[in-house]
Amino acid sequence: MTELEKILIEKTKAIRSIYISSYIPRKCGIATFTKDLTNAINLLNPYALSEIMAVVRQNESIEYPWEVKFKITQDDLNTYLRATEYINQSSTDVVVLEHEYGLFGGRSGEYIIPLCETLTKPLIITFHTVLEDSNSEAANLLRRLAEKASVITVMMESIRQKLIHDYSISKEKVVTIPHGTPDLPFGPTEPYKRKRRLSGKIVLGNINLLTPGRGIEYALQAVALIVQKYPNVLYLIIGQTHPVYLEEHGEEYRESLKKLIRKLKISKNVRFINKYISLEQLIDWLKTIDFYITPYLDPQQVSSGALAYAIGAGKCCISTPYVYAKETLDNTRGVLVPFKDSQAIAEKVIELWENPEKKKNIERNAYNYGRLMTWSNVAMRHLDLFRTILKSKNGENNSADHKN
Repeated sequence: MTELEKILIEKTKAIRSIYISSYIPRKCGIATFTKDLTNAINLLNPYALSEIMAVVRQNESIEYPWEVKFKITQDDLNTYLRATEYINQSSTDVVVLEHEYGLFGGRSGEYIIPLCETLTKPLIITFHTVLEDSNSEAANLLRRLAEKASVITVMMESIRQKLIHDYSISKEKVVTIPHGTPDLPFGPTEPYKRKRRLSGKIVLGNINLLTPGRGIEYALQAVALIVQKYPNVLYLIIGQTHPVYLEEHGEEYRESLKKLIRKLKISKNVRFINKYISLEQLIDWLKTIDFYITPYLDPQQVSSGALAYAIGAGKCCISTPYVYAKETLDNTRGVLVPFKDSQAIAEKVIELWENPEKKKNIERNAYNYGRLMTWSNVAMRHLDLFRTILKSKNGENNSADHKN
């Protein structure tokens, strides 16, 4: 067998994987991310389809799809320990943990620690949140997880550098793989506006599970300023209220937004689409929007699936400078405005609407950057990472056998 043949066989060898995460149909950004990622990996790795260990809430009545082989109850430590037994007895090659602080039980999500500490399989951890304060209790939990990981993945280079310099994690252990996006064609919004009877409108929008941290009130105040010059502006607020927020506060935030809309007298310029939309609907709405707005309030937010999808669709994005937006938009691929600054949002919308060539350049830059983020590329990088880990592990095993 030639060396080339050996490489090709290695590249097509099936890799078995188990993912620990929230999962669809739970309405959660991490759940959607995991579904999209594993779908893309399955297309490239069809002979060993991904298995899911879904983190569920107590008394949850969600019916999960067939790929969910085990459920971890968020606040029941025993289920974490049983999950470890399941994994260690399985034939999986790698375990992938999608880590988010609010997903796991115990203080700062500490219930996930004993699971990771007793695994006998290679562990890859994706950190969806890395805290600014590297000396906090929650940050120390992240360090403990990092010790147990074969590899850590993050979605931005700036977060990789933070883990290396502020958290003292070995640079050889941390890899940057971007958030994935659908592979969409680049094109004008007008055909999609006609389909939705929005021709002649300047369409602003965002697609999110709604919580106060989204800062939608500042976008609404911007609409009130834009409408003075362009009465045909329309702002779409697409998505349900986040289920966790809804349980604790009901529709308090949405009602406060409706009250503000009445106060600003922009009821004709704002539309709520209060439902959890499918991927197909999300893509359709993205293609309709002229300006994608993320006026988020948390400067430390290190990922945003919604913004990633908007970039992948080649949208003109206007955003506050939270961590993820700063790196992905980088001013040539979008526009950054100060936090809580409605005037700046309004000025940028008007400026770019009146300078279509400048707007088109931003859209093209975003779209070209988004080609690196398509789910197929992201899946390929994950599979290459799995193969590298397994090759390294097999090399260590062979070395140990030789010594014995």
